[in-house]
Amino acid sequence: MPKRTDIKKIMVLGSGPIIIGQAAEFDYSGTQACMALREEGYEVVLVNSNPATIMTDTDIADRVYLEPLTVESVSRIMRQEYPDALLPTLGGQIGLNLAIALHKSGILDELGIELLGTKLSAIDQAEDREKFKELMLQLNEPIPASKTVNTVAEALEFAETIGYPVIVRPAFTMGGTGGGLCDTPAELEEIVANGLDLSPATQCLIEKSIMGHKEIEFEVMRDSANNAMVVCSMENFDPVGIHTGDSIVVAPTQTLTDREYQMLRDCSLKLIRALKIEGGCNVQLALDPNSFNYNVIEVNPRVSRSSALASKATGYPIAKMAAKIAVGLTLDEIKNPVTQTTYAEFEPALDYVVAKIPRWPFDKFAQADRTLGTQMKATGEVMAIGRNLEEALQKAVRSLEIDEKDLLSPRVAKASDEELEKKLVHAQDDRLFYLAEAFRRGYTLREVHEFTKINLYYLDIVKHIIELEAKLKAHPNEPACLKVAKYYGFSDHTIAKLWDTTAEKIRALRKENQILPVYKMVDTCAAEFESHTPYFYSSYDLENESHPSTKESILVIGSGPIRIGQGVEFDYATVHSVKAIQKLGYEAIVMNSNPETVSTDFSVSDKLYFEPLDLEDVLNVIELEQPKGVIVQFGGQTAINLAAGLEANGVNVLGTAVADLDRAEDRELFDQVIKQLGLKQPVGKTAMSKEEVLACAHEIGYPVLVRPSYVLGGRAMEIVNNDEELTQYLAENAHLAKEHPILVDAYLEGYECEVDAICDGKDVLLPGIMEHIEQAGVHSGDSMAVYPPQNFDQSVKDQIEDATKKLAVALKCIGIMNIQFIVHKGEVYVLEVNPRASRTVPFLSKITDIKMTQVATQVILGKTLKELGYESGIYPESEMIHVKAPVFSFNKLADVDSLLGPEMKSTGEVMGSDHSFEKALYKAFVGANMKLPANGSVLFTVKDKDKQQALTLAKRFAKIGYRIFATAGTAEFLNENGLHTMTVAKIGQAKPGILDVLQNNEVDIVINTMDHDQEKVSDGFVIRQTAIEHNIALLTSFDTVDALLKALENRSFSTTAL
Repeated sequence: MPKRTDIKKIMVLGSGPIIIGQAAEFDYSGTQACMALREEGYEVVLVNSNPATIMTDTDIADRVYLEPLTVESVSRIMRQEYPDALLPTLGGQIGLNLAIALHKSGILDELGIELLGTKLSAIDQAEDREKFKELMLQLNEPIPASKTVNTVAEALEFAETIGYPVIVRPAFTMGGTGGGLCDTPAELEEIVANGLDLSPATQCLIEKSIMGHKEIEFEVMRDSANNAMVVCSMENFDPVGIHTGDSIVVAPTQTLTDREYQMLRDCSLKLIRALKIEGGCNVQLALDPNSFNYNVIEVNPRVSRSSALASKATGYPIAKMAAKIAVGLTLDEIKNPVTQTTYAEFEPALDYVVAKIPRWPFDKFAQADRTLGTQMKATGEVMAIGRNLEEALQKAVRSLEIDEKDLLSPRVAKASDEELEKKLVHAQDDRLFYLAEAFRRGYTLREVHEFTKINLYYLDIVKHIIELEAKLKAHPNEPACLKVAKYYGFSDHTIAKLWDTTAEKIRALRKENQILPVYKMVDTCAAEFESHTPYFYSSYDLENESHPSTKESILVIGSGPIRIGQGVEFDYATVHSVKAIQKLGYEAIVMNSNPETVSTDFSVSDKLYFEPLDLEDVLNVIELEQPKGVIVQFGGQTAINLAAGLEANGVNVLGTAVADLDRAEDRELFDQVIKQLGLKQPVGKTAMSKEEVLACAHEIGYPVLVRPSYVLGGRAMEIVNNDEELTQYLAENAHLAKEHPILVDAYLEGYECEVDAICDGKDVLLPGIMEHIEQAGVHSGDSMAVYPPQNFDQSVKDQIEDATKKLAVALKCIGIMNIQFIVHKGEVYVLEVNPRASRTVPFLSKITDIKMTQVATQVILGKTLKELGYESGIYPESEMIHVKAPVFSFNKLADVDSLLGPEMKSTGEVMGSDHSFEKALYKAFVGANMKLPANGSVLFTVKDKDKQQALTLAKRFAKIGYRIFATAGTAEFLNENGLHTMTVAKIGQAKPGILDVLQNNEVDIVINTMDHDQEKVSDGFVIRQTAIEHNIALLTSFDTVDALLKALENRSFSTTAL
């Protein structure tokens, strides 16, 4: 059937801020959908609250609203825009839940807005556990024994009848939040109580555990004419019991017999047809490895995390197809936009293996609970393609950007046999390294299988890698052996370790013996039809399929997996950089390892290499393509860290010279620059040993800020107040201190701000100053920020402009750089300089309308700011006020302290804009998912020196109608000062205790400034943890509270007696 003509304007819902369980893959699918709908001639209105992504870029839709994703704000937009239809299935769980809520509010019926794609009844059938169960019984498809419960008592009763272990899944939550596996009634009681709290519908599903079964996923598509097809089949390396988002995944399935594959494929197609889903859908199945019995685990009636992976793994853009199906086109009418020759109804066939490994945030949160289960904990993922699974797996490991570059982990080698076995039984993020170590120690396949329940085929793959290691060790410097090792994905770095030489020497030996990689095309038809894609992976095979064009090319290095401290904003920068390169007439080549983002979409660059961002792999691509130069400024710290190695190998690094990048990163050299320019900075020293660090701290005087140099997003950065805390810090970060010098700075109180400056070597453009709302000491990525600045007078702005111009010119910046300042008593001090694009680039680009990355790229390629029409200095400020608020995922990570400090902890951000600061603040808080009633109750737990400040804030809360709760000392102080305060007992004292008040949801906001002790049992830590578990708004900085009050006061009327 041809596309619909009765619809003109379509509203697309985004997925909001990036959190664990819902990351950049929905930004990718939303962007794809908007582009596909516009291609078909529809007018697109987009609503999303996340400023960091490409999706909210003004070119993506006809109109973009950066507003909170709430019924109230979306309804307001609907009444302004009157769209004919709404497309919610590309915004993840947030988009789905919002569509259901909008439907319930009645606005869709009132304005006659139709839901496109999947109907609400189908969404409900797939999401509501009871209806899903009924459907499965009708279709005669097996599902694990289960029951939906609303109380803890029901759960215990049902578990008794089916027997332990059982799995708990709260309804309508993301990434398995609040769920888990329970072996005993005690565990069940605790997990169900928490799960019921977190579920918007207060229901949990209790189901019989099928741990140890194979977990298989199918990505399927269906159109309105009932054509259905499988796009990709995927198999989890880990058996059932670990969330798919946290498991290593392999595509296509590796261990199924043809009969098993056809049986599961039939089941998936039967399900999507029964649910009448129009578009993409994800089916998860569990197969008993010892029989032909299987169970349906769940169906996601929307584009899911796996869709991004499946799209990149097969070259079949699922989200684009889903959007076109939603407007009535059928699979046999749509051409595959990648191949341009085949139609969308052909199932892709793969002649290669794809491996995905999740990227966890545990390098940031060393204290966190690292055990993997049914609740997702990864922030991002990497994907690698190879001709065999060994190769794909080894490439994926070195793409992760963790301390290990291969399966030889010195930390793991030190473990005792007992520790090793424990790590194999209880899966953690590093289990793969322990598997490798077990085979080195001679454990058999059967023994390891007993410990892990991982399929023997996958264990054998790991064992084969270890056998090759032993073979390499036995035959040093033998070309024949080297060739085999490269075929199975060993890196030069690993071979050099085993042969006790350097990676450079291995590289030379390879070239001497003509052992070079070839690049294979991802052609998705397994050569059944002729098709060409601009999308390649390396392999040590025979025929090279990637041929450099005659056009001059520029290589842009991406930023690898999404992690805390380096998020989707660098993907935004990469895409814009590519656009600018193409505008100037060059060919743009992208190299990246992240399957979730827009920058690795084939429609973005002229050529895409899906490879690890490792010096060896980057050099291999450069040798083939011979680009004019390489751009490293937009790939975050990942790309910057490659610069020196590239230059040493004679590669032309464009933009700021490598020596100048070093001057910004290296402490001693940077201090000299500051002194020469006569700028102010906090007193600081660099130390190489424990004794030196202590000596520096004494010389500067406490409090001091300590951190290692050359690391990401303030990793291991802390404010310490005395010798004892400093010694503890050094003990905890000993492994970092070995590799990096430690920086010690005086800690100044004051307000931070940052600028991103674009410089062509002479002129310096400052698109805007971002003022941070929290005081110095909170990492810039975790602080709320506002543009234009609200509290800086002209003299401060002039100082900032002057310092920025001097620094950019002195550091010979060509392109973009980010400078952080602190304003202390009206004076501006320089904190640090990052010689690259920063987290604030997308935010500032959207609100000032300067496409900063494009301007910077043109400058890198030789244009001047004057030629591009920009003057030197601060760009005129906008009338609207824009507030950025960070979003955290603490409810996914047990044992991580949520007290904000100099180390970054947020996973995403939202933006609120309005004509007044207070309204913009309110929108930012709402967008960040803080539920703020007009009158409610607030709980203060503060340390003694904060009581005076707490009093002024508490008075303002009382004035707008909030009830005040506080712990004994604080309550007494507030009552003495004439505030009616309810006293709550401290932890472990009488009832009602502070934890009871939180657990019974009696308060709406918790304000907690109790200091962080590293012990997990400190009162402050327990209070913060409990508030998070019960979804209560938690604030740990008085500046944030002040901002929140401004927003609430703005919405309330004043009532005062005469």
